[in-house]
This record gives sequence, C-alpha cells and structure tokens, in this order.
Amino acid sequence: MALIETIGIGKIIIYLLAINVIAFLAMGIDKWKAKKNAWRIPEQTLLSLVVLGGGIGGIIGMYVFRHKTKKPRFFIGFPVILIAEIAIVIYLIVNK
Repeated sequence: MALIETIGIGKIIIYLLAINVIAFLAMGIDKWKAKKNAWRIPEQTLLSLVVLGGGIGGIIGMYVFRHKTKKPRFFIGFPVILIAEIAIVIYLIVNK
C-alpha cells in the first residue's frame, strides 16, 4: 500500500477514470471504423487498455456499441481481466 500512499488515491482515481473513458471511446471508434471499412484499432490495443485498468469502460463500450460481443476473447476476456484486477487489489489491501 506504500505505492498508493506515495502516488495518492486522488491521482489513482483520476487515472482509472481516464483509462476507462479511453477504453470506452476506443470501442466506439473501432466500431465506427468497422462500419466505414476504415483502418481499425488492433485487438491487442483494446485488450491492453483493459489490462491497464480500463475494464469497466471496455465492457460498457462493448455492449453500448455492440462491438466484439461475439468474440470470446472479449466477452469472456474483459470480465476475467477486470475480476482478476479487483481480486489483486483486494488481496493487496487485506495483506498490507
């Protein structure tokens, strides 16, 4: 928990809000580009945004934009990553 104390909870919350907005927007932009047959955001980038803390935004974006909802890598992967990250945070808090 020393890392949280060093960085500050406020900065962590701002980061999480920002990364979730970015993940949400990335899903929307990729869907828009898919409809236009334009250059797409790589799937690895979308997954990376979720791994970096954008799980909630990625999941909401997936269903709001109806994008990647049939690909197990996303409809299973996004929630699994989010749950794993939550479990890690809980573990760190409990064992500080």
